[in-house]
Amino acid sequence: MRFLASLRTGDHRLTKRIASWDSPCVRDLLPPVEAAAEHTKLWWAAAAAMAVGGGWRGRKAATAGVAGTALAELLSNGVAKQLVKRRRPPKEWIPHEDVEERPESSSFPSGHTAAAVAFTVAVTPTWPWAGAACAVPTVLVAIERVHDGAHYPSDVAAGAVIGLVAAALVRATPRLLLRRLS
Repeated sequence: MRFLASLRTGDHRLTKRIASWDSPCVRDLLPPVEAAAEHTKLWWAAAAAMAVGGGWRGRKAATAGVAGTALAELLSNGVAKQLVKRRRPPKEWIPHEDVEERPESSSFPSGHTAAAVAFTVAVTPTWPWAGAACAVPTVLVAIERVHDGAHYPSDVAAGAVIGLVAAALVRATPRLLLRRLS
């Protein structure tokens, strides 16, 4: 019980610290990242760019990325958010105006982070350079979710785990199907 209380205290402390970042770089960079990540627009655009400009490798990476994102969305928003009801961080902890635009759904887990991680991890084995490029906005999406008061860091971490699981399942599915059909 003491361990869980310590985790919760650390989670709350880290939320307040990240939400209070007020550098011009943070204030200029994070809002456009959030807008691009809303409804997975960023990942659809990345998939389209890969498919159009990347030849067979780009199409394969884009397909894996989109499938990973779809599965992560299903697992995070369709399953986990229905099972775990958690309130968003209190508005008083967020010292900027972005706190007014928070979603009404459960805070746990971060669906944005799950989708971002799933896309990036699913793309990387096929096209490592594209995966590395996607890693940058993935990290920014995770930071932005806490900075804007939409999530606690533990929500973002859970979303990342869901994204990893979704990407692993997407990557393993073709091999499992081929084995099953053989």
